[in-house]
Amino acid sequence: MTHHDAPSFRVSSESFQDGQTLPPAQRGASTGAGAKDESPQLSWTGAPAGTRGYAVTMFDPDAPGRGGFWHWAVLDLPADAASLPAGAGSRQTGYLPPGAFQLKNDGGATGYLGAAPPKGHGPHRYIVTVHALDVAHSGLDAGAHPAKLEAKLAPHTLATASLTGIYERH
Repeated sequence: MTHHDAPSFRVSSESFQDGQTLPPAQRGASTGAGAKDESPQLSWTGAPAGTRGYAVTMFDPDAPGRGGFWHWAVLDLPADAASLPAGAGSRQTGYLPPGAFQLKNDGGATGYLGAAPPKGHGPHRYIVTVHALDVAHSGLDAGAHPAKLEAKLAPHTLATASLTGIYERH
């Protein structure tokens, strides 16, 4: 449940602008030149009072099949976190604050999976959301499926802030 009287909570990215095409770095390596499967840089401000932790997700609601496609999920970010560097979703360690962890994406690997819609499927929206939570720990572990994330986080979500990147393969 989101509180309507929450202060202004915003997320921004040095990697892409809201509503604009995702640059090659944030695209799936399989899509061509310059594509790197690099998670975007993110910064957020104005989380509501009582925020004890954060989660960050990237979801493609336009993916074929049922339920869209989870590209990234980071859980248990501490309350004092206010940003993630580009590449924080790497499968390597050391890019996330202590205690934070990533779930497997719908491609079956832990970490960030860049945008790679099917050719000719039209533009897809990649929604990056920072969830301000009233708990420090999500109660999930690294083996949880991202689809379970929303139901688990919903009762603890004070506010969300989102950016949407667009990508289409011709």
